[in-house]
Amino acid sequence: MTAPDIRAGGSGGSGSPVRIDGPWTHRDVAANGARFHIAELGDGPLVLLLHGFPQFWWTWRHQLTALADAGFRAVAMDLRGVGGSDRTPRGYDPANLALDITGVVRSLGEPDAALVGHDLGGYLAWTAAVMRPKLVRRLAVSSMPHPRRWRSAMLSDFAQSRAGSYVWGFQRPWIPERQLVADEGALVGELIRTWSGPQPPDEKALGVYRRAMCIPSTAHCSIEPYRWMVRSMARPDGIQFNRRMKRPVRVPTLHLHGSLDPAMRTRSAAGSGEYVEAPYRWRLFDGLGHFPHEEDPVAFSTELINWLKDPEPDR
Repeated sequence: MTAPDIRAGGSGGSGSPVRIDGPWTHRDVAANGARFHIAELGDGPLVLLLHGFPQFWWTWRHQLTALADAGFRAVAMDLRGVGGSDRTPRGYDPANLALDITGVVRSLGEPDAALVGHDLGGYLAWTAAVMRPKLVRRLAVSSMPHPRRWRSAMLSDFAQSRAGSYVWGFQRPWIPERQLVADEGALVGELIRTWSGPQPPDEKALGVYRRAMCIPSTAHCSIEPYRWMVRSMARPDGIQFNRRMKRPVRVPTLHLHGSLDPAMRTRSAAGSGEYVEAPYRWRLFDGLGHFPHEEDPVAFSTELINWLKDPEPDR
């Protein structure tokens, strides 16, 4: 299977800018008090794909087909507040967002899932593996360190703090939302190009992400998790979350990273294995940036599928 061409309008048969046509099936599932849009393809063990900022489920279009061809049930979900999922007035702290994810696993009728998360989706995948370990079979994270590692790097590593300056900028009220939707989402395309390596997504793909961000309330909901991550650092809820994340991850973990990632430095991501008490594999993609699954989908999908099928992932 191959991912379909992008339509000029970036919409699928439903007329939605996020329900893009392809070999997959679109539907909604209920979990954790909200409704979540998913795209699914294939049969077999469940692999749940979690997008990052400033994207939505469609970032996994290449992996959906590759995983289905490899014998997996591949499901890409839109996180709360993004894409085709509900935009609730609250609930954007990582603990609740992780319960969204494990709730979707249950709603899909599966006993567990291999979680594959990129960027913010990776942060939430780390969190879900700690909070609901029985529902996570394996964990694969791209372009995001363990939450405790992220917190430490943002606070104590000046180079990472500067690389993640957009996170600090998100703490301002209203201004970031307006910037994200200005000029039909031009900033979204600029961020993806800037954070990518030498081969960023093409203009048609960037147009899809720009249109998705311009859906009302999406910009605000996309920023809320980052506001919580910073504003809670000195609050009891943030301190409690950081303490909870001391619990080790006890499922096999694959950690993927692009060597040219300017938003999340390699030094910041490396070392997350200290929080994993299970087989841990680190894979650095030379010459790729923050979106390795889109910049070189064949290499990324091959690495992921080989690891998912490996009965001894610690080798």
